[in-house]
Amino acid sequence: MPLQPVSRRSVPDEVFDQVLAGVVDGEIEAGETLPSERRLAEVLGVSRPAVREALQRMAQTRLVEVRQGGSTTVRDFRKTAGLDLLPRLLVRAGNVDTAVVRSILEARLVIGPGVAALAAGRGGPAAAATLTDSVDAMAATDDDVERQQHALAFWDLVVDAADSLTFRLMFNSLRAAYEPALEALAPLMSEEVGQIGAYRVLTAALAEGDPDTTRAAAERVLRPATRNLITALEALEETT
Repeated sequence: MPLQPVSRRSVPDEVFDQVLAGVVDGEIEAGETLPSERRLAEVLGVSRPAVREALQRMAQTRLVEVRQGGSTTVRDFRKTAGLDLLPRLLVRAGNVDTAVVRSILEARLVIGPGVAALAAGRGGPAAAATLTDSVDAMAATDDDVERQQHALAFWDLVVDAADSLTFRLMFNSLRAAYEPALEALAPLMSEEVGQIGAYRVLTAALAEGDPDTTRAAAERVLRPATRNLITALEALEETT
């Protein structure tokens, strides 16, 4: 992998991102041993502590394994990494990875209705007023980025009402991956966050505490725009 000297605005982050790019792009294969800390520091033009910090972060995300004796081996991140790596994968070198966006949309479509159904049975009625406030805020602006922010706030409340730690941690990771790309995704997301009526129907179903109706209402919010978004992303991938 042709490593490049990095700037010093965020050295460990840039070291991390260079290695991650090499792994994702196939330039560094799973099972490959990285150069020593000293050698990496020399090639990248940074200090050894900066390299050490970056390697520690990679180990925490299960991107690499630091073995006894100090050698660092690249792992197959598709089999070992968790959702905490997702934000790093979504935006690399300042560009949004459309394949990762598609996977987030697909996961959201599968998980969202189930979380909403769970929320309806547990805390939907109690959250109805604040959910209505979020929808009202969406309706009060024509700015697509602001509407996305209000939609995220809406789903944050739904996840709270579901009262599931696992779903909460999953949502946190997906949100952390999604938020840096809000502005870039605004044109693609405008159709979904503009469905004020569909969001009101979902809020009413949650207020009634009916899981089945809520699941169907959540799917009506997410599925049409998700299908269109994935189609647009696939077309974009074909042109790049």
